[in-house]
Amino acid sequence: MAASNFVDYVKIYCRSGKGGRGSMHLRRAKYQPNGGPDGGDGGRGGNVYLRGNHNYWTLLHLRYDRHIRAGHGGNGGRDKCHGTDGKDVYIDVPCGTVAYNAETGKYICDVARDGQVVMLLKGGRGGLGNYQFRTATNQAPRFAQPGEPMQEMTVILELKLLADVGLVGFPNAGKSTLLSALSSARPKIANYPFTTLEPSLGIVEYRDRQSFVMADIPGIIEGASEGRGLGLRFLRHIERNSLLLFMVPGDTDDIKREYEILLNELRNFNPEMLDKHRVLAVTKADLLDAELIEMLRETVPDDIPVVFISAVAHMGLDDLKDVLWRELNSESNKLKEITAEETLVHRDKDMSAFIAELAAEGEDDDEGFGDDDGDDDVEDIEDYDDFEYEYEDDGNP
Repeated sequence: MAASNFVDYVKIYCRSGKGGRGSMHLRRAKYQPNGGPDGGDGGRGGNVYLRGNHNYWTLLHLRYDRHIRAGHGGNGGRDKCHGTDGKDVYIDVPCGTVAYNAETGKYICDVARDGQVVMLLKGGRGGLGNYQFRTATNQAPRFAQPGEPMQEMTVILELKLLADVGLVGFPNAGKSTLLSALSSARPKIANYPFTTLEPSLGIVEYRDRQSFVMADIPGIIEGASEGRGLGLRFLRHIERNSLLLFMVPGDTDDIKREYEILLNELRNFNPEMLDKHRVLAVTKADLLDAELIEMLRETVPDDIPVVFISAVAHMGLDDLKDVLWRELNSESNKLKEITAEETLVHRDKDMSAFIAELAAEGEDDDEGFGDDDGDDDVEDIEDYDDFEYEYEDDGNP
């Protein structure tokens, strides 16, 4: 996976800007013997935002830009001059990106729509100058506020693909072959397990110029929810799918048992995935005769739609698309889609398995993370002119 351009998991360091300090300045000119305080306020520090961008499909651009820093606020000046505000930073991510705190594993936000903006870190407020503290009893305050400090956080960004139908099955169940037969996607197809090492998306055309998106993920084996095989790496990509298409080869010994194994792995990974609509496709049906297919229909689960197909022989594909379209547009599925945005629950990371997950993704090395710009942590020294009085050219105060 090191050479792949599909990056769905990155760890980045983010830091907002610190607020500028207020100015402590007293003005006294020739014809203003009681000029009083005129120190300006400091500017606010820059914020860090996450922004959904449909032009991005992966997090590859963040793999080589892992330190995100907003600008610091400028210091206040004399004559009630306000400091400049720090520059905000927007981190563009593909739609479907979820952010977690890398230190605690807590869920932060979910960027699901194009143009959606979520504040990740807030910049520090600027300090007030001594002009703001003048009173009737203290007409020349000789103090000002420092700016608020910056915020920093190490963030885990996970991409969860947005698709209508997700393919679930054991290795070599024919998922990639089906995707290539129904769409223009060309995933790698070979006769050995775990040929697919990264998810693929394909647009399936239906009648009357309608279409839906299908997602293919690497094969799941028993124990995948505990880290076996490719483990949890790609199971998150089917969390957002409104329909799951389970694929079991027709030449397997027990179709129902393999289906229950796949269902149990999804249950262990995220119990909410069992609430999705499901369809079972028995693949490689070209190897079965009509009599054997009828016998197998009695052994398959009876609580979900079952379709016998063969992607190589283009057998039953039209029936499969009809079933998928009907399930996608059923009233119960539409109701779930309406409430999904408000009721979708993102669980915090399980810290007992979080370290192993970081190691599996190659993100366990913290070297180079943190604020390595030493100059930013050094407090600015107060300018001398903030304490000086202004003089006219003749030298008289």
